[in-house]
Amino acid sequence: MNKILNESERDKLLLQHRRERDRRVADRIKAVLLRDEGWTYAEISHALFLSEDSIKFHLQDYISQNKLKPENGGSVSLLNSSQTVALLAHLDVNLFVKVAEICTYVKAAFNVIYTVNGMTNWLKRNEFTYHKPCGVPAKADAKAQAEFVSHYEKIKSGLGVNDQILFMDGVHPSHCVRFVRGWMRKGVRREIPTNASQKRINILGTLNLETMSVYYKDYQTINSDSIVCFLSNILKNNATGLIHIILDRARYHTCSQVHKFCQQNKRLRLHFLPPYSPNINAIEPLWKIMHEYTTNNRFYPNFKSFTENIHGFFKTIVPKNIHLWTDKLTDNFRLLNGPIPA
Repeated sequence: MNKILNESERDKLLLQHRRERDRRVADRIKAVLLRDEGWTYAEISHALFLSEDSIKFHLQDYISQNKLKPENGGSVSLLNSSQTVALLAHLDVNLFVKVAEICTYVKAAFNVIYTVNGMTNWLKRNEFTYHKPCGVPAKADAKAQAEFVSHYEKIKSGLGVNDQILFMDGVHPSHCVRFVRGWMRKGVRREIPTNASQKRINILGTLNLETMSVYYKDYQTINSDSIVCFLSNILKNNATGLIHIILDRARYHTCSQVHKFCQQNKRLRLHFLPPYSPNINAIEPLWKIMHEYTTNNRFYPNFKSFTENIHGFFKTIVPKNIHLWTDKLTDNFRLLNGPIPA
């Protein structure tokens, strides 16, 4: 390998290293001196306990700028403005899991070398964060969702004094532990017992956003009979006014038996959501909250205790806390950005 230092430069760096008090600068000097002696990046990395990317970056700094001192208070981007725009556009389309993969792309696309730490800082400066993407149904139709929300707003603006809108849905919590991430001590293995139970509770519920009230009942199974029974109870509990119910297109919601029942009970108005649109059913977040309180990382030794906790959530926790969940239980719907191709 060609030497990168002449004799006077080497002597100057050796003297600076003896006098240097900043460990970071001393490590950079050692990297340059060792590379000049023919050491590989891997060997220097092992000797200095630094990553190979850092070694390459430090050497590039020295060769191109005679730079040894690290910058504090935020470094200047190595990318020019057009490269920055191009990289931002690429990151908006392509989801990288590892910062090292972005460094590799930047090297290939722009011939610019970033360390993992340097690229992490660049991402933060450009308002990127590391979090999970949101899954959406592949067959969802953004246009149909927007049209339904417009229809919903018309219903809302035309409500009579005793009229109401109910968001309706079913949920089927199973007697098993739902494992989710949680904070635990580093190096500690937290173990939660599991069971092989296949039993579950079948619950139908409604949410009234105006009164922030929840009504629910559980059934042996959810079918057309249980839907008619549930709708009958809603009518009994609300003696006057139109009842607009927003619900999905499950077969037991759209069957002839339910249709006939609604024809016979004119106060009921069913409004069916577009297919694959749980994001515009305001009761859906309630099921997530239910799991947070009842099944996430929780083991129940028997189905009875599991059932009691589910019912306890609706009977005790919901009335006590629902006023705290108005940011989650809302009709400020998050719509899709556009049609999702099948």
